[in-house]
Amino acid sequence: MALPAKKERYTYADYLLWEGPERYELVDGEAVMLASPSTTHQLISGELCRQFGNYLEGWKCRVIAAPFDVRLFEREGDRPEDVQTVVQPDISIICDRDKLDERGCKGAPDLTLEILSPSNAYHDLLVKLNLYQRAGVREYWVISPEDKTVNVFLLDGDGLKLSYVYGPKDIAKVNVLDGRFIELSKVFPA
Repeated sequence: MALPAKKERYTYADYLLWEGPERYELVDGEAVMLASPSTTHQLISGELCRQFGNYLEGWKCRVIAAPFDVRLFEREGDRPEDVQTVVQPDISIICDRDKLDERGCKGAPDLTLEILSPSNAYHDLLVKLNLYQRAGVREYWVISPEDKTVNVFLLDGDGLKLSYVYGPKDIAKVNVLDGRFIELSKVFPA
């Protein structure tokens, strides 16, 4: 579907009216079309969700895969017309259930994961990193199917910093989940 008449800035109210198979994110009022994920992307996403779901059973935290709207900067009392940034992380981990509503997540998830593809690498590595940093996402994983790596960024007083790089045979520590781990050999099978 084509976007409605071009506007200088779109809001979440506009976004809610868009219908069709295309998916978009809003970044500071600008519409960004998302490409359809590849089979490899979806297999990686599914395995990560499976492992996270198993580890989180019985916890208050939830793992949610895209498409799932995250309104990073929405504050209490904001109307859809007030919200200009809505992203769809490939996977979100949210431990504060008060952030969840029927439309998605209000505010920053505890952990977001993005799986790179050639069409979204710039967007995930620069634009989303900046957004997640500004919003206060505590941990951000960037997964490269091509390189079979996971780059883990952790939030500190200076922002999100690259803290770990894991390879396809490593066990990746999930820092915001009390040291839970992900077996990357299952995420990147030989």
